[in-house]
Formats: sequence, structure tokens, C-alpha cells
Amino acid sequence: MFEIKRREKMVERALLVGAYTVVDAKNDAEDLLNELGELVRTLGIPIIEMLLVYNREPHARYFVGSGKAEEVCDRAKELECDVIIFDNELSPAQQRNWETLAGITVIDRQEIILDIFGSRAQTREAKIQVDLARMAYSLPRLTRAWSHLGKQGGGIGSKGEGESQLEQDKRKIRSQIDGLKRDLKEVRRNRANQRKDRKRAPVPNAAIVGYTNAGKSSLLRRLTGADVLVEDALFATLDTTTRKIDLPNKQPLLLTDTVGFIRKLPHQLVESFNATLEEAVMADFLVHLLDASHPRVLEFYDTTMKVLSELGADAKKTLVVFNKIDRVDDPVTRAILRNEHPEALFISVHTGEGLEQLVAKLGGLVDSGTQEVLIHLPLDRSDLMARLHREGTVHHTDYEEEFIRIHASVPERFRQTLKPYIML
Repeated sequence: MFEIKRREKMVERALLVGAYTVVDAKNDAEDLLNELGELVRTLGIPIIEMLLVYNREPHARYFVGSGKAEEVCDRAKELECDVIIFDNELSPAQQRNWETLAGITVIDRQEIILDIFGSRAQTREAKIQVDLARMAYSLPRLTRAWSHLGKQGGGIGSKGEGESQLEQDKRKIRSQIDGLKRDLKEVRRNRANQRKDRKRAPVPNAAIVGYTNAGKSSLLRRLTGADVLVEDALFATLDTTTRKIDLPNKQPLLLTDTVGFIRKLPHQLVESFNATLEEAVMADFLVHLLDASHPRVLEFYDTTMKVLSELGADAKKTLVVFNKIDRVDDPVTRAILRNEHPEALFISVHTGEGLEQLVAKLGGLVDSGTQEVLIHLPLDRSDLMARLHREGTVHHTDYEEEFIRIHASVPERFRQTLKPYIML
């Protein structure tokens, strides 16, 4: 597998290629190619040119026709590029065919994203998930990696040293994949236990979801003071971070930052990052954050909702929030967004615009899960009295001879604990 990080000094001139098969899909293909450009720049690779190629139907050998393939290779040679990067997913065979034709390294969008994820992973869970995805991607491409053995008399088609080494590597990777899957199960088990501990306490949880670089980590940091990485780059952080915020109604709320979504995410990573995305499934409600300044923001909304639907989280109560509104000067654009999502909030994490309204809305969502009750609390249950003040809203208190009469609003999860003492 082509390792960007190990060969960064060699990769200095990249030609990006995006192929589309439907004439009407040209604008979408161009936008995806621009997005690939952002991904490539995230790795620090200079882009010399970006080409859009129309192809009536996918071809088995190069994905595009032979004539188009030769044109792309000629252009790469003319520009003295040392890598061709496709926005389209290439099969292992197509990748080998391209490298034979071009005489330089050829990779695709999947490999770029895998390298970004590899450079961003910090926690043990994220590193395991990335390694698992990398190996699943690399396994069918080992023939490409070991093609140089043919020069040593051990060609892939023979039964010599090359084939023996190839099979050994395949067995080794399969064994490592099995080991990583076991490690990931253990990490997920620990995550499930941590989640159970959170659920035991009557504290609601909201997951911040959205397209990558929408400002999710910045929002978490602004609202909670969490020491999390904030960077203007795609996939700046891959690890979930959960922090508590105290709402104006004295109710606590746990906010969880989740990994960003992106179109055409490699299926190996979708599978590997299910544990991270499970935070969205387990949350009481979602904060769907969107970059209002991006020209394709409404498509990004659809992309995120599609992934949430696949996870079974699309039916959850969701607060749509448009961030970076300070970058939107056009009143027509603002009007379009408001028309599409009339219930949405418009904020700027950078300037603070709309954050008070957001916090108030979060308080309202938490309150919607509370109920006013009349409690006769035993005098010796000062622990529950403290929790009532900490996690609920106490409206009125009367001290009687044998109990404390309390009129309060309490969260749904807390009501079960208080059930023996609830009178009304």
C-alpha cells in the first residue's frame, strides 16, 4: 500500500482526476473533486492540476476508456507529476494497470482518507479502527506491493520466492486483522460499560453530529471549556469527547463530539467507526451542526442524515444548527437556509452570535424530558435532596415532621429512583 507519510518528500506534484458517467452530474463531480483537493492538501501534498473526465460507462481496465487513460498519463508526464490521485474508487487491478501505463504511483480517494485518518488517530480505539481499515484495504493490493519480486526470479505467476513471500504476508495481515478485531471488541466493551455508568446517572446526553469541518469541536470547546483540538482542517479529530455543560435551568447536559461525516467515505471506515458513531445512536437527542458558509451545505445535511439513517439514529429528536453564519453576508442565502429549515438556529462559534439562544434551546430540549412532581422525601435522604438540587429544578420546599414536601421538576431517568416518594 502506498504510504503517504513515509514518502512525503517524494510526493511533490499531484494530478487529481475525477471521472463521471452522467452528463448532468458534472457539477457534483466537480464539487467532489474540489473536496478531494481539500483532503489532499490536508496531507500537505501540492496539487498541480485537477482534471474532470467524462466517461459514458465504467471500463474494467482503467475505469475510464483506454484513450482517456492515455490522455491523463500524457498530461501527468507533461506536468512532471509524481502521483495521480483519483476521486473514484479503483479496484486493485485497475490501480496496477494505471501504474503500469503511467509509470508513477496511482492512488484513489480511499487511500487519501485512510492516510488522513492514520495521521489524526490519537486514542487506542481510533488507532485500532484505522489499522483495521488500512489492512482490509491493503490485503487485496499486496500483489501490487510485491510486484518488484518478479525481478528477483520470484514472479507472482510462478511458485518461487515471490509467491511464497506474498502468501506469508497475506497470512500475517489476516492474523493481524483477527487480532485487531479482538482488541476492538474489548475497547467497545469498555465503551459500553462507560456508557452504562453515564446512563445510571440521570444526566441527558446530546451528540454533536455533522459534516467534517463544520465546527463541532469548536462548539464543544466554546460551550464547555473542553480542552479539545480545534483546527481548520478535514477530520482534525477522530475521537469522541464528552463534557458536561450546566444549563440555565440548573440541569446538567453531557455533550459529545463525534467524528465528522464525508461523502464517499471508504466502506472499511464506515464499518470500523461504528463504535464512534454509536454515540449518536445512544444519545437522547442530536445537535446537527452545519457550515452555513459552504455552497453545498444542504447536500451535506442530506449526507449526514443518510448515514444517521443507516445507523438507526435519524428518528431521534434533532436540533439543526447552522454555524459560521458570520461568513454569510448574502441575505438571499440566509433566507434559503431559513426556508429549508425554519426551526434551525443560526450561530457563529467564532463571534459568539446565537450561542445564548442555542444554550436556551438545549435547556428546553432537556426540560421536555422532565416532569413536575410532588415528592414526600424522608428526612434522612439528604443524598436525594442534593441530587434534586443538582440535577432537577426545585420549585418549593416545606419541612414537615416526618418528611420534606418538595415540588420539583425532575428528569425522566431520575423519576425511577424517586418513584417510592412521588405523591403526585
